[in-house]
Amino acid sequence: MQVTAKTFSSDYGNIVTIMSATISKSQFKPKALEYLRMVEEKKEKLVITHKGKPVVQVVPYEDESEKMRKKLGEEILEYVDPLEPVGLEDWDLLP
Repeated sequence: MQVTAKTFSSDYGNIVTIMSATISKSQFKPKALEYLRMVEEKKEKLVITHKGKPVVQVVPYEDESEKMRKKLGEEILEYVDPLEPVGLEDWDLLP
C-alpha cells in the first residue's frame, strides 16, 4: 500500500492535508473489510488500481446536511410564508 499526503491552503486561509492510500485490486480483494474500516476510522480516501491505473476511489462518508443547513441559515435574510402566492408585480423582481 502506498500512502500520499497533499497539503494546500483553502479559500478561507486554512491549511488542509488530504491523506490517501493506493492499493491494487489484488491487494484489496482479500482484505476488503479491513480497508473499508480503515477508510471509515482514519477518514482517508483509498484509491484502488488495476495494472497501475486508478479505477476506484473509496472515500469516507460525510453527512453534509448539517453543514448545508448552517450555510443556508447564514444566507436567509428574511423568512416569509413560502406558500403565499407571488403577486404579479413581484415577478419583475425575480431573476
